[in-house]
Amino acid sequence: TFTPPEGGGAADYAAYLFPGIVTLVVLFTAIFSTISIIEDRREGFLQSALVSPGNRAGLVFGKLLGGGVLATAQAVLFLLLGPLCGVAVGGTALLQSAAYLFVLSLGLTALGFCIAWPMDSTQGFHAVMMLFLMPMWLLSGAFFPLTPETPVWLAWVMRTNPLTYGMAGLRWILAAGEELQGIPSFGVSAVVVAAFSVATTVLGCVLARRATRKDWM
Repeated sequence: TFTPPEGGGAADYAAYLFPGIVTLVVLFTAIFSTISIIEDRREGFLQSALVSPGNRAGLVFGKLLGGGVLATAQAVLFLLLGPLCGVAVGGTALLQSAAYLFVLSLGLTALGFCIAWPMDSTQGFHAVMMLFLMPMWLLSGAFFPLTPETPVWLAWVMRTNPLTYGMAGLRWILAAGEELQGIPSFGVSAVVVAAFSVATTVLGCVLARRATRKDWM
């Protein structure tokens, strides 16, 4: 049904879709790794960690690094399947993709942390994921690019979506010097992804420092 902007057949669209699937792997792994926060609170483990002499920022960074490393490792394994979709992933591109995806995964894990921290229901977390996080991925350029024909409201949503820049940066890396049209430049994408990761991490630290009644129950 869909074809890339320059036209082409199914093989071309498979190559176009491949970075979107890789980003989906990162998104799901990073987000699902933070569900344990809700379970830890229910079982009392989180309360024990909160009353320990350790800094709460260490708790946040430990969760982010764990989720980030796991998400990046799974994405790299999927990148090795690129030739099956017509995407040649060389050694340099693989290393660059791993570094870029690690920064992105930190931001997504921090976003999941910010959502999970005030919640006490895994069902509620899943509802937020389906209503908020999945649309982020669907409107990131994974399935269709941003073109002049895109409705204004949809173009605005895609441009303000941080995952759009995560997707664009990965496309530039996998393009291996090929000129791409209709997506943000790699420099802009890298800056936005880095800023997104820093902002969500800081927000996660701020939320973790705020003690609430259910943190002690």
